[in-house]
This record gives sequence, C-alpha cells and structure tokens, in this order.
Amino acid sequence: MLQRRSLVRAALLAPLVARAQATWPSRPLRIIVPFGLGGSADVAARFLAEPLSNALGQPVVVENRPGAGAVIGTEAVTKATDAHTILLMSNTHTANETLLPSRPYVLLRDLRPVAAVNVAYHVLAVHPSLGVKSVAELIAKAKAAPGAIDFASSGPGTPYHIAGEVFAGMAGIQLNHIPFRGSNEARTALISGQVPMMFDAIPTMREQITGGRVLGLATTGPARNPLMPELPTVADTVPGYEANIWLGLMAPRAMPDDAVERLHAEVNRILALPATQQAQARSGAQPMPMGVAEFGGYVEQDIARQREYIRMARILAQ
Repeated sequence: MLQRRSLVRAALLAPLVARAQATWPSRPLRIIVPFGLGGSADVAARFLAEPLSNALGQPVVVENRPGAGAVIGTEAVTKATDAHTILLMSNTHTANETLLPSRPYVLLRDLRPVAAVNVAYHVLAVHPSLGVKSVAELIAKAKAAPGAIDFASSGPGTPYHIAGEVFAGMAGIQLNHIPFRGSNEARTALISGQVPMMFDAIPTMREQITGGRVLGLATTGPARNPLMPELPTVADTVPGYEANIWLGLMAPRAMPDDAVERLHAEVNRILALPATQQAQARSGAQPMPMGVAEFGGYVEQDIARQREYIRMARILAQ
C-alpha cells in the first residue's frame, strides 16, 4: 500500500516538476565576462549568446565587467541570488585562487560548475626592434641582460602573464612584467614598441604578424598550431613548456540543479555542432566537452596546476 501511495504521489508531482523546469529561464540571462572587450572570453560569450537564446527562449545578454584581475565581475556573480546570471571564466580564476588570497570569494565554494567551453594556445610575439628572430635568440639576449626585457600582459594572474613567467622560469631568464588593463592595451603597447614582447591569442595576433608589425617566434602548444604552422613551438627550444587559455561557465550557488543541467546540455549541444567546431578551429580553439562533475574536477585540478606554475615562476601573491 505504501509503495502504491508513493507511486501515485510521484505521478501527481511529475507534471508540477516538469512545469517548474520549463519555467526556467523566466527572464533574460546575463553572461558576465570579467574581462574587457575583444578578448577570447568576450568572443566566446558572444558566440554562445545567440544560440543559447534561441534554445532557451529568452534573450542572453553579455555584460563585460573587467577589473581587479577578474575579481569585480566574478564577485558580482557570486552575489547573484537568482538563476539568471552566469560567469564566463578562464584559468585566470584558477590562478587567482593562489595569487589573490584576499579575494572576496572562493571559486568552488561560492560558484558551481556548469560547462567547459574551449581551450586555445598562444603565440609568443616580439617587436622587430628587439632584434631577435627565434626563441633561442630571445633567451640568449635575456641572459645577457637579466631583467632588461619587458613583456606585456592583459593583467596580473591572467593566462598571458602566467605564460610569460613560466617561460622565464623554465628558460632560466629574468623578464620584467608590464601589466595592462586588458589584451587590447597590451597588444597596442607591443605593436607600438612600447613593450617588446608578449604572449597573446593566435587569431588576434596573426594579423599583426602577417602584416609585419610584430614578429611571431613560436606557439605554446604541444605541437605546431594549424593557424600558424610555419612557427615552431616554444617547447622545441624549452622542452616541456606549454601554455594555454581555457574557458568555462560557472553559476551562482543559487542556480538550481535542473537549470544547471539544462544549461550544460544546451552548451554541449552547441559545441558539438559542425558549424561551431569549424568556427572554433578558425579562432584557434578546440571545444572541451565535459560533464558537470568532470568540469568541477578539472577546475579543482587546474587550481593545483596554477599553484605549481606560480610557485615555479616565483610570482608573489597580492
């Protein structure tokens, strides 16, 4: 009798649960990008916005809230009390868990994983005035004058900053980090010759390299990059070196399980589309499909990985 009552109750509740799930989202969604316009995170968020809007039946608005090494925008998401705010995060966030001990949140305590998006590698570019044409020549020049070569990045703790510091550590050289408020400012400084060196996104920097405004020395993946196959890898000169930027979506703890599961399913569906994969390849990125729990484990592992990079590069917590 008790089992029969349970079955009847479940049958009565099923339509109510279905209707509750169908009501999400009940208003427009915001994707908070805690970085400036034009960077890889901004591009990925805007790429996802339209197909997500079509799938979910609500507008999806991208809101850039850069500042304080991605802390400002991230904190806004942790404080969201509804299920309609999403964070577009990167491995800047996993580095910040070590670099910024006074940040007002803890990543996996105050946010919940939703979906991994993609991973991409960088290009090491220099201004022609630096007078080097290979990674080996760059290392030799840096060893001859320790600390005399500046390198630009989009800010402390960003993947481009970590890439430069780990490169210096593994190559046994000293470089001087010059942080900017975003990739666009750092890139402008490189192109103008204000700063002679930078790690940057391959699709964005490729135009500057082919135009002769800067010189590409190498890419940072484990193999030659299909967008710039003419360049060697940094690892050809510095064995074991690899640097990337990966992106993912996280949500406030207030977002219920059914909303997370639906959002995760839609993002993975979009990433699996042939048109998406082609677009990702053109942008130098590779989709990174994972389950929700798997992505959570990946974030946790990357926090440990970034901690080791930071220790190796001797970057001081702020």
